[in-house]
Amino acid sequence: MIVGESPEDHVLRLAEAKASEVGSQFPNRWVIAADTIVYIDHFILGKPKTQGEAIEMLQILSGREHWVLTGFSVQNIEKGKKGREAIKTAVKMKPLSPVEIDWYVNTKEPFDKAGGYAIQGIGSFMVESIRGSYTNVIGLPLCELMEMLVRLGAISISGNGLRILD
Repeated sequence: MIVGESPEDHVLRLAEAKASEVGSQFPNRWVIAADTIVYIDHFILGKPKTQGEAIEMLQILSGREHWVLTGFSVQNIEKGKKGREAIKTAVKMKPLSPVEIDWYVNTKEPFDKAGGYAIQGIGSFMVESIRGSYTNVIGLPLCELMEMLVRLGAISISGNGLRILD
């Protein structure tokens, strides 16, 4: 994270950079890119690299509310159209016992997951409540993405179904 950058600006910057990189290779295509972080107490919890990091993250989240932020970017360079948005969802974890944390970390699911858990997987047992987009916590806020795709003219939705536009 760049000094002075908000978590929202952070995920937007990363998503836009990913979309621009791929978009430059496929300028006549619609490109979607996203970046998701877990944020608590002014700290970003990335993807744990070790068992110790996973345990520490889950201890920090245990019994507390945190934020999941996803920035996404949609662009078509040839059409000169692009949009970006950051979605924020509050997630409350139940208090976790050391046994629950150890068991979960040993499933190996926390690795490669922002904040060290997967709400759509085994980690769902830890989530007490959410306020906001469930799909955002998974990593891509589908409702907001679809709205943007319609707004940008990439797709249309009608009584005849969903149609991808040229």
